Amino acid sequence: MSNHDEAATVRPLTLAWVSRHLEAGEQVVRSEALHGGITAEVRRLTIGSRDGGTRDLVLRSFVDPFYVRHAEDALHREAAALTLLTESGVRAPGLVAVDPTAAHCEYPSLLMTRLTGRTVLDDEGLETRVPLLARQLVAIHAVRPAAYPPEYVALTTADTVVTPKGADTAAWSAAIDVIRKPAPPYQARFLHRDFQPGNVLFDVPPERPDGARITGVVDWAVVSRGPADLDVAHCSTNLALLHGPAWGLRFTEAYEEAGGVLAASASERLYWQVRDALASSEEVQVVSQPWREAGRLELTTRAVEQRLDAYVTALMNTLS
Repeated sequence: MSNHDEAATVRPLTLAWVSRHLEAGEQVVRSEALHGGITAEVRRLTIGSRDGGTRDLVLRSFVDPFYVRHAEDALHREAAALTLLTESGVRAPGLVAVDPTAAHCEYPSLLMTRLTGRTVLDDEGLETRVPLLARQLVAIHAVRPAAYPPEYVALTTADTVVTPKGADTAAWSAAIDVIRKPAPPYQARFLHRDFQPGNVLFDVPPERPDGARITGVVDWAVVSRGPADLDVAHCSTNLALLHGPAWGLRFTEAYEEAGGVLAASASERLYWQVRDALASSEEVQVVSQPWREAGRLELTTRAVEQRLDAYVTALMNTLS
């Protein structure tokens, strides 16, 4: 396939828009779909220069009609976050251009620099990665923007929770009762709001899985203002579903060990942990699909439901 043909996989209006934001003499010579995202189509663009050199950019476009409705807000948030983070100690992509209303592209889009590293979702080396994830999240929560992003949105309610088949109904009923109560008061923090292993890039030496280091954090489209507990709970839920309930509980400890501060009382902490775990009950199929695409074939929808049930039960047992 020629360079022109490969570049042509980017839609014509979008390709023209991207080209306007390149350096003189540069052009898109290759396009490759990146998998793992749920809400947007993501492509790695190889940019060629006149002297034969190349660099990579990442193009994110909201093409699904369901998510297009939320694209303008998401892209404004992401663009603002990427701009803010250039002056922080948090490594994130650099913003190149954004078209939140599809004024120039076929679909709402954002163009950014590409970070090195890759997502790591397998069990090997997890003992090393969990403390790294915790330290990274503490660093994100230490960001103090001049203007905070909008307040977090919690879509799950006690009435929308989907209790898995064969679940511990007593534990789930008690958990649902927890989120019927008003949210506890909290100190506002800068939240990623989707901080989990699928949005963190690692460099892992092949010969030394314990030598992993984080190279950056991606997908800032739902950046929010809210309690640190909510980000911690979200990562904990993802770790529980990916690697087993014990790892969800372990992440909370790792966050505090890294210097993070959570809600003062156990009941307040439980509220946020349970709220995020129950939110996952509504989207187990959506969440588990990218994990299988990444090679975790054993994480069927049913297997993830069972882990979620075990995690919710473990959370409720922390009260006893």
